[in-house]
Amino acid sequence: MHPAGEKKQRPHTETQRHRGVVLSDSLARARAACLALPEAFEQEAWGEPTFRVRKRLFAMFASARTHHGGGRDGLWCAAPVGVQQMLVRAEPDKFFVPPYVGVKGWIGIYLDAVDDAELRSLAVQSYCILAPKKLQALVAE
Repeated sequence: MHPAGEKKQRPHTETQRHRGVVLSDSLARARAACLALPEAFEQEAWGEPTFRVRKRLFAMFASARTHHGGGRDGLWCAAPVGVQQMLVRAEPDKFFVPPYVGVKGWIGIYLDAVDDAELRSLAVQSYCILAPKKLQALVAE
């Protein structure tokens, strides 16, 4: 608190702090896209933030600092059958096959390669694959 009883305002930066760890703007963007969806919540698993709807995982943040991200921040999302290979072949600088879930058709998205609108669209698509129909109906693309 400042002497006048006012809270000190922090200047806007591209990072945030969570549990003492500096978080990237990429994670803030992933959270904004995923947590805006009905009943979506965040749960840490495997050392990374994951995004779920009714306990079903629909997206996972992949930090550049771990083997999940491989040097670039990413978001892993469920994708319709056949879409993964099409996206990875067409835009390898934007999409990749993530470890572990890639064999199930999930896509990896390099967060520095997509704008917020595309990120939201991909998060919505993943959410709608796994969310109950009643919740899917609440999503406005």
